[in-house]
Amino acid sequence: MTPKQKYNEITANRVIQAFKKRNIEGYYCADKAEALKKALEIIPEGSSVTWGGSQSIAEIGLCDSLKNGKYELYDRAQAKDSAQLDEIYRKAFSCNFYISSSNAVTLDGKLVNIDGIGNRVSAIIFGPDNVLLIVGINKVCDDEADALKRVKNKAAVMNAYRLNLNTPCSKTGSCVDCLSDECICSAIVVTRRASRPGRIKVIIVGEELGY
Repeated sequence: MTPKQKYNEITANRVIQAFKKRNIEGYYCADKAEALKKALEIIPEGSSVTWGGSQSIAEIGLCDSLKNGKYELYDRAQAKDSAQLDEIYRKAFSCNFYISSSNAVTLDGKLVNIDGIGNRVSAIIFGPDNVLLIVGINKVCDDEADALKRVKNKAAVMNAYRLNLNTPCSKTGSCVDCLSDECICSAIVVTRRASRPGRIKVIIVGEELGY
């Protein structure tokens, strides 16, 4: 084990211990392959599953594995129009598993997320039987203030680039607290506790994932 790998493992386990006090289940996986295996162990075949617009879950190969497996999928990429897309968004609240990432996680176990429409943060808060978050070690932050800085000035900016949005941050490279028409920072949610123990499950991966 390299010094970096050891550091990542210790850091992740520190977060996982903090999760326990907040009714959140935590797991550490050293790499993408291990994270994919753990995620598929957590999601039983036959489950109804949907996901948010997460690069992290795509990067570990989870979306493809679910599409090739025995699951009932609500895949928004298959929506033919806005009405069907809205229907899939609403179905997320009654599914067995909602899969996404977290824009940031603090060392003391808080989840910090920023959202444009609000469908992702809403599902994390309430609705699906289970929420499974795949989080790269690059998203672990010292505290809530550090996490908020990350979600505004890195995660949001990178996603604005990914979605080809015409926002001030896509030009400046940092948040200007805009209210532009294409703003994807409509809601910032800090999850400091899961009201139902074990409903939220987080796999921390010892590699960089997503934005």
